[in-house]
Amino acid sequence: MTTVDCEAQAVRQQLERALASSNFTRSERLSRFLRFVVERHLEGRDSELKESVIALEVFGNRDYDPKQDSIVRTEAGRLRARLAEYYVGEGSGDAVIIELPKGGYVPVFRQAEAAARPPGSGAEAPRGLKPALLALAGIAVAIAALGWWWVQQKSAPVPIAVLPLKNLSQDPANDYFADGLTDEIIRNLSILDGLAVRSQTSSFVFKGKPLNVREAGKQLAVVYILEGSVLIAGQQLRINARLVRVRDDFPVWSGRYDRELTDVLAIQDEISRGIVNSLRLNLGRGRRRYDTNAEAYQLYLRARALGWREAVDAFQAAIAKDPSFAPAYAGLAGAYAYRSGVTGIDREDELAKMRAAAEKAIQLDPLSAEAHAALGIAYARDARWGQSERSFRRAIEIEPGRSSTYSDYVMYLLLPLARIEEALQQLRTAEKADPLSAQVHFHLAHVLLSAGRPDEAAGHCEKLPADYSNKSHCLGRARLGQGKTGEAIQFLERSDSSLNRAYLGHAYAQAGRREEAEKLAAAAWDYPFQQALIYAGLGDKDRAFEALERFAAQGPVRVGRNLTYPEFALLRGDPRVKALRKKVGLPE
Repeated sequence: MTTVDCEAQAVRQQLERALASSNFTRSERLSRFLRFVVERHLEGRDSELKESVIALEVFGNRDYDPKQDSIVRTEAGRLRARLAEYYVGEGSGDAVIIELPKGGYVPVFRQAEAAARPPGSGAEAPRGLKPALLALAGIAVAIAALGWWWVQQKSAPVPIAVLPLKNLSQDPANDYFADGLTDEIIRNLSILDGLAVRSQTSSFVFKGKPLNVREAGKQLAVVYILEGSVLIAGQQLRINARLVRVRDDFPVWSGRYDRELTDVLAIQDEISRGIVNSLRLNLGRGRRRYDTNAEAYQLYLRARALGWREAVDAFQAAIAKDPSFAPAYAGLAGAYAYRSGVTGIDREDELAKMRAAAEKAIQLDPLSAEAHAALGIAYARDARWGQSERSFRRAIEIEPGRSSTYSDYVMYLLLPLARIEEALQQLRTAEKADPLSAQVHFHLAHVLLSAGRPDEAAGHCEKLPADYSNKSHCLGRARLGQGKTGEAIQFLERSDSSLNRAYLGHAYAQAGRREEAEKLAAAAWDYPFQQALIYAGLGDKDRAFEALERFAAQGPVRVGRNLTYPEFALLRGDPRVKALRKKVGLPE
């Protein structure tokens, strides 16, 4: 069975299953090789599955000479043998078979049933027995399916959410501590086998609201909810936590901790252990424990509560108190990542600092999903797409419930590379992990517009909270995509942000209000992307390309992302697009 016959999602799931097996975890080189050929084939890029490209992308050999060096052919032989070994052992029951035929590097995907019954094998059954055999076969299939469903149900991760811990202190300034502690408990639980933990952004929708466990559980689509409170009095800390079963408000587990403030990390560990034990789970591979001093940890929690502009200094202060505290480096890398794309910031300096912080975090804690994701952003900004994708995939593998990783993967790699359908798949996964996240819905709308599906995009814009700063922007773009220019203008006129003014200028141009559009374009000289957007609306390709040439200094991520926007459809097919992509480091 060919790739066309096997769903791409099923193939990717099979790939991850094989790479997680003992056959491949002990060989990073063969794992990279297998991932590379499978992903390229699924992306329709078979032309890249040749020795010279594999030597560069997989083995880092820039001066590969196939006459002098046989590394690709040798490793391909080892990969074929390793795949055969896997399907005889751990993968013997897998539904999809991945093969690498001899004489080439384009993989083949087949359903296991087809592989198990080659044409012409076995004797033909007597004609009278055929109905009985078919009936028995049907029963066997039904039993197998039921058994598969039972195994899946028993092994499926348990959906759980952690609601914001209440700050019972008289000082509201301690909110940062309660919020930060909630976030850290979510992180600790997210890397445990057997739990599907809702992300912080969805959980915090319920902050400060009257608690109705059943309603919260329904909106978050979870079976259990952890709730509790925090009280700080001097150096004394009291934490109450309770795990509740949503369907009947039954308290499955509870814990009360009266300790010194310095014991906060130990308490987090005990809360995780209490939940794991009460749900009869195994701590598994994900368990980790950090040791740091109370002052560094409080600075770290305070940094997480700040915006990215202030967070850099706060994370550096935490690191100064404890240079071995990995989460502080991961947070610092994330802060640099978001700051590096802002106009007026020294991009190269920020990227260098981001890489250094992320690499230090990974050195101290190889299981830091946040650090791997930050490294993915850094590599993407440098147009090192292969390294970027590996970093993002590693982050997802470590912490599959972290919705921001999927969003970053989409906005920094998949969308800039115009891999639209993959981007939508990743954001759908993020939506399951974080169903109430405004960021996820905003990014889904963003990508759906690039996919030419404005009606669906509008639906996600409608789901954004009324006070979400970019809601009018989202709805304005969606209405533009739907051809409802008048409504688009009404939404875009509600905000005076420079970005909204650019889309407003584009909408004015579409509505024939050219003079107003020209005025907005003239006022946006310092913002070349915004000028390009308005000129595209005016149908002026030359001025749009001139503005995009100035915008190219922002790097491949932002240029590639913006070229997918429907507002730039006018420019597609123009040879200047190809030249611009090449200039910033985007593949053809």
